[in-house]
Amino acid sequence: MENFKMIAKTFFGFEEILAQELRVLGAQDVEIGTRMVSFKGDKGFMYKANLSLRTALKILKPIYYFRAKTDALLYKGIQGIDWSKYLNANQTFVIDTTIHSDFFKHSQFVSQKAKDAIVDQFREKTGVRPSVDKDFPDLRINIHIDKDQLSIALDTSGASLHQRGYKTATNIAPINEVLAAGMLLLAGWEGKTDFLDPMCGSGTILAEAAMIACNIPANINRKEFAFEKWNDWDNDLFDNIIDALMKRTREFHYTIKGYDKAPSAVEKAKANIKNANLDDYVTVSQQNFFDTKKETSGPLQMVFNPPYGERLDIDLERFYREMGDTMKQNYPGTHAWFITANLDALKFVGLKPSRKIKLFNGSLEARLVKYEMYEGSKRTKFQNREEEEE
Repeated sequence: MENFKMIAKTFFGFEEILAQELRVLGAQDVEIGTRMVSFKGDKGFMYKANLSLRTALKILKPIYYFRAKTDALLYKGIQGIDWSKYLNANQTFVIDTTIHSDFFKHSQFVSQKAKDAIVDQFREKTGVRPSVDKDFPDLRINIHIDKDQLSIALDTSGASLHQRGYKTATNIAPINEVLAAGMLLLAGWEGKTDFLDPMCGSGTILAEAAMIACNIPANINRKEFAFEKWNDWDNDLFDNIIDALMKRTREFHYTIKGYDKAPSAVEKAKANIKNANLDDYVTVSQQNFFDTKKETSGPLQMVFNPPYGERLDIDLERFYREMGDTMKQNYPGTHAWFITANLDALKFVGLKPSRKIKLFNGSLEARLVKYEMYEGSKRTKFQNREEEEE
């Protein structure tokens, strides 16, 4: 099988970790862009990337590039592709368009013009034309316009890859699965300590943490990928890749725990963890984080998504102050990471973050922050280290 170029789309701030994921998986010619990483691999690698990548939202397979500044040139360029390679006249398709151009203003118009070019080609050759199906198409086509440069790609994934397939129940403000996985990877989580999400909601961070710890493919529970409807779909190859990936899972020797004070959230989290077949690794209990203490003697990693006040009505100043007090007083020997889009609320935590990483939670600019709680005081920690070095 020959290699071809692919593009993995991701969130701002995740480009480096996505590139690292691709390198570990065996991708070739990995190049980092903005909110995307390009790479090369064969058809089997395309299947493997969709199954495995934790921080990819979509994987596109570019098939054609051309330049156009007018509707007529757009139509001509789309007709320059032999669509019978990818589509039969009795199949369905849909076109997604993104535009960064002064020559083309409306993505819907571009999609309509491109659709006309495709169906006209089939009608002229066969007398029959494929139809558009926005919900369950056989082929999903992606058009990206940057100034006068057009990239035509096939969407290998279908629905966004954050839709892992395990989450049937969600809470008031659920976190995106790709965002959760990216936060965990940025936090350096590898499954080598105990783990706690003290405000776990519907359990997304817990599920992603368990899959990382056990090296379980991110999308193993997903029902379908777009490439399964392609003309060159190879079911045996796909099954062989799943078998190979599942042989690379590893044992996990620590604990992954989640707390939430809302009984409804706890029930949803438990259901989602069970759906993901992760209930051997994760326990969820109804507790208010502010009333808890660290239960383990060894190091603890904490990653969570506290409320920002966007969708939940809380007293932010009091809440973030209690959060800081609880971490400082009750959780020694802990590295705590959390994401917030309320940058003003950070000053109420009362602790100095050792790291701040700019991310986006949906359209909200956010920060992923790290706080280090030492056993005893920080000064004592450094004095002990200096004495050991002497």
